[in-house]
Amino acid sequence: MSRLVGSRIGGKSSRSGEVLAQQLANEGITDQRVLQAIARSPRHIFVPEILAHKAYENNALPIGQGQTISQPYIVAKMSELLLEDGVPENVLEIGTGSGYQTSILAQLIPKVYSVERIKTLQFQAKRRLQAMDLHNISMKHGDGWKGWQSKAPFQAIIVTAAPTSVPQALLDQLSEGGKLVIPVGDQTQVLKIITKQGEQFHEKLVEAVKFVPLVPGAVV
Repeated sequence: MSRLVGSRIGGKSSRSGEVLAQQLANEGITDQRVLQAIARSPRHIFVPEILAHKAYENNALPIGQGQTISQPYIVAKMSELLLEDGVPENVLEIGTGSGYQTSILAQLIPKVYSVERIKTLQFQAKRRLQAMDLHNISMKHGDGWKGWQSKAPFQAIIVTAAPTSVPQALLDQLSEGGKLVIPVGDQTQVLKIITKQGEQFHEKLVEAVKFVPLVPGAVV
């Protein structure tokens, strides 16, 4: 997997990323692999230029099309949850968005598949990820509710927007022992880990969260 050299994409990323990683460690993120990925990732290239000065704050930020780049803490937390029981061989991300969460996953997991319903966001994310020299990512423009059936099964699935209920297609695309990390709810949302064991799905509640809704369909 590629290692990011901060100076290759603007000199500010390395030091600022390290400060952000330390802040997340202070807030309870303990997985050093995740913290290192945060430290070496240039979050400022994933936000609108006018908001670049806020890129290394621990806040969600608007990225256009009614979407946001997730708060760094929740990016780190969801990534940490995926790695709890070992590194999965592959992961499906639902909601590429800016591509920031994708970039973190690509530094941690051998193969990343990512689905985005808004074509313009997908195009912009692809350019940023190429600039980071991350080449273990496959991207698809499509409906996240449907997952990516032709690439299934997945050892891990991460969803970066909140459905009101867990999409059955995502459960169906988990491999045995696979793990789904997903925020669920409308006005009140909770982050869940759902693990597949045989014909059963075991659910664990993590914490309250706030995500944009997972909207069905795709937008050209």
